[in-house]
Amino acid sequence: MIHIEPDSPASADVRLLLDEHLADMFATSPAESVHALDHSALSAPEISFWTAREDGALLGCGALKQLTPAAGEIKSMRTTAAARGRGVATLLLARIVDEARRRNLERLYLETGSEEFFAPARRLYARHGFTACPPFADYTADPHSTFMTLSLTTGASA
Repeated sequence: MIHIEPDSPASADVRLLLDEHLADMFATSPAESVHALDHSALSAPEISFWTAREDGALLGCGALKQLTPAAGEIKSMRTTAAARGRGVATLLLARIVDEARRRNLERLYLETGSEEFFAPARRLYARHGFTACPPFADYTADPHSTFMTLSLTTGASA
């Protein structure tokens, strides 16, 4: 059974997954368009971090960054290669959306790449009600970025 639990981004296996994530981001996007966070940035107090594990084995991770009292941003969604296609990303996304609702956030945002490499991520978010939006927070328009949002006040669910 897959369990989604709060975890430390500094755990050895998580750090390896995050390092792989960052390497892929830099391999597919120009450096100025990479907004992924490393394990130390994901340890900031405004960020909540979860991992998906099965029998102790790491399957994926995801985070929620509190932007304002009413808005949050999804960060560092990543599944291991072995876990892809098993619904792990959907479980992580549901956990993050549930936490955002528990905090009474009104809106969730995310930034992902616009390249073909990121198409599965964009499809995942769209399936769960996220729609394209303009840049948010400190982001600026970037042809390598896709910005998406989900209203949490209209009854939409992940």
